[in-house]
Amino acid sequence: MPVKNKAVFLDRDGVLNREMGDYVCHLEDFHVLDNFSALKTLQDRGYLLIVATNQGGLAKGWYTEDELAKMHHRLKEDYHAHGIAFTDIFYCPHHPDFTGDCDCRKPKPGLLLQGIEKYNIDPAKSYFIGDRERDVEAGTAAGVKGILINSNQPIGEVLDLIE
Repeated sequence: MPVKNKAVFLDRDGVLNREMGDYVCHLEDFHVLDNFSALKTLQDRGYLLIVATNQGGLAKGWYTEDELAKMHHRLKEDYHAHGIAFTDIFYCPHHPDFTGDCDCRKPKPGLLLQGIEKYNIDPAKSYFIGDRERDVEAGTAAGVKGILINSNQPIGEVLDLIE
């Protein structure tokens, strides 16, 4: 049986880019946080880096899939310039008030379970870093250890929690 991968799942807003209230809706408001050194360290330790983010603004019509793709392209480019590659970006386009219930909107574990399945990840050796309690709940439900940080807090401050 092939060896399973280990991963660090990352919330997006407030963790990888600056939190701007409810939603970041436009590329010009998308400001990447300087977590380059910390994520490079995790990547060098053999962790896959996977983004798992709720994007309910899509369901609300506040921004388009095209605008979201531009923001994710900027995120990947800025981190790639520092030698960091995200394995994947999973997002939930739903909002319960607009699209009803779904299995992927955090605190449900659907986004993480997609990554676990797609990339043969061992949840017991994996983590989820987020700035909301729902991130930790999603991690726990998926069998990964959740790490709660303050919004816009440097990830480097929690590196010692990750083996």
